[in-house]
Amino acid sequence: MSTPPSSPSPSEPRRSTARPQSAARQVEGHQPFLHDLAVVLRAPLQAWSAPDGTITGVGAQGIYLGDTRVVSDLVCEVEDAAEAADEDEEHPALSPLRAETRNARETVFRGVVTAPDLPGDPLVVLERTRTASGCGIRETLRLRNDDDRPRTLSLRLGLVTDGATMSQVKDPRLMLAQAPDRPAARIRDGAARWPIGERGETVLRASIGTGTGTGTGTTVPEADGPVITWRCVLEAPARGTAEADWELALTDPDVPFEAAEPRRLPLAVGPDADPERRAVRDLLVRSLADLDALRLQVPGDPACSFAAAGAPWFFTLFGRDSLIAASLALPVDVALAEGTLRTLASMQGTRTVTDTAEQPGKILHEVRAQGMEMAEGHLPPVYFGTIDATPLWIELLHDALEAGLDPAVLTELHPQLEAAARWLLEHTDADGDGLLEYIDESGHGLANQGWKDSGDSIRCADGSLATGAIALAEVQGYAYAAALHAADLLERSTRPSADELPTRLRDFASRLRAAFHARFWCEDERGPYPALALDGAERPVDGVASSMGHLLATGLLDPDQERIVVGRLMDRPLFSGFGIRTLSTDNGGFGPLRYHGGSVWTHDTGYILRGMLRAGFEDEARVLARGLLRAADAFDQRLPELFGGQSADEVSAPLPYPASCRPQAWAAASAVPVARALGAL
Repeated sequence: MSTPPSSPSPSEPRRSTARPQSAARQVEGHQPFLHDLAVVLRAPLQAWSAPDGTITGVGAQGIYLGDTRVVSDLVCEVEDAAEAADEDEEHPALSPLRAETRNARETVFRGVVTAPDLPGDPLVVLERTRTASGCGIRETLRLRNDDDRPRTLSLRLGLVTDGATMSQVKDPRLMLAQAPDRPAARIRDGAARWPIGERGETVLRASIGTGTGTGTGTTVPEADGPVITWRCVLEAPARGTAEADWELALTDPDVPFEAAEPRRLPLAVGPDADPERRAVRDLLVRSLADLDALRLQVPGDPACSFAAAGAPWFFTLFGRDSLIAASLALPVDVALAEGTLRTLASMQGTRTVTDTAEQPGKILHEVRAQGMEMAEGHLPPVYFGTIDATPLWIELLHDALEAGLDPAVLTELHPQLEAAARWLLEHTDADGDGLLEYIDESGHGLANQGWKDSGDSIRCADGSLATGAIALAEVQGYAYAAALHAADLLERSTRPSADELPTRLRDFASRLRAAFHARFWCEDERGPYPALALDGAERPVDGVASSMGHLLATGLLDPDQERIVVGRLMDRPLFSGFGIRTLSTDNGGFGPLRYHGGSVWTHDTGYILRGMLRAGFEDEARVLARGLLRAADAFDQRLPELFGGQSADEVSAPLPYPASCRPQAWAAASAVPVARALGAL
């Protein structure tokens, strides 16, 4: 166990010379766990805490704007109990109750007030309602008194400023190597203020005295370096309430995106006596609210809005993630697809840059203010290292037009469509074998550039890792469909294309299909199946994996081959009972909690079941949809990024993957194909 440099704590501000340690204590190299934390968020703001609302600075706990943690510690204590912590005398204290998450933006933390003169019943409760908006975090403290006598509660609150980057929080080794600077706060105009980065600022204000009772205390906070404290005394009359508030306003012009205006989508799923339909409705309501809370936009441009990939680690624009989320949500939200298409088109590659993996016509991978430091490399602030985002962009444009997108958008995006099509033709097949492959040429980017982008995700059946330039199975399906659809769209567009581009795209698709069927098919004791990938020597990477499911309804497989794939997906080595495992249980590298090596990814199963619906495998799609619905019950109707691949025969509910994002955009959007498969949409 390694401990990073210590941080000050607000938990005992009365002691001016000795403050306890509350720094993040994390196993070196271990990504922080999230599964038991509470979160409120409105992109680009998020606040992660312990279940009682306390923020201790441990792991991912903190308040963030973009990729900067601006607060590492936040406490709310009963003052008499804190003052007498070392004495035998009984004083008022708080005992936490269950937190209530009302939606992504708001959580209520409740605590029972205990005191020597209170009866046994919990008649006095402190409610802390924490809310995230697009520009700040607000908390209302309400003392609710059901006793026949007036009740007074003295509270001391405190926080510690921070400047840690998301890279440092995510990888504690980076935190150990260089502790973040904690900016000192100053008091001005009745508020505590401290900087965020070069140009940003956080402002803390407190107010006291609402409700039926009264309040007193220090509405002007006190600052001592990075430690800020303030007090309030809540006086609730008999059977009455008293309230106080504090609010953090956060601004930073260097954060690349701002909050989009909230929307509420009308749902065609009403109350129903059928338990399954009720469960589907609950999942949809929660998931679509999460998607809305994740929405960001290009500053000042509401037409360029999209869903951030996920909280906390990927709280920004990710090409692949935002495209797949918008695609899965299309039946209920065409506007999200339109904004995502426009946003990514506005940032499309225009030149060849090895360091960022940019190429003309390529759709980017991610955008961050500071880039992302990793133990094995560094991603620049704008990074294009993805093999699949460009064909997925073309596919979203095609599918959105089919779903009712204004055809004028096709005319508007014609230049970007042409550029994306040319990228497919000119930048994806370096060795001329007719297939799309990738390799990191920068030496510090992502080794794997499909959606399974961890370094150990592409495995042969014996568990060994593939090396060299990788050609992923699912990417061939995306590209095949995208080439044919791009050709059709270019011919439909009112703006003509030069050099017979549609014909070239159809020829490209024909060569790709022939190359795929000549090289990708493998066979084991259960029968034939498409390989996970081809390695740098163009040998099949013969691990049985979920990736083959993404080929459904792309046109790359014929109906008999699709039936083979569906059979393999629904067989016990891949189907856990809750979803499709990323890697089969008989693989030499399988682990049910391995990130891309045996876990179940919600969007992976959602994408596959949508493909099943499109290809006519409705019965199998319903089985998968019910599996995800069972999983949702275990996660309070918020399907996470991924969860454990243990069998439903082994566990009654799926185990959480402890560092999994939640909410995650494409996981939330997977509720839509679930609802369609079960006839609720």
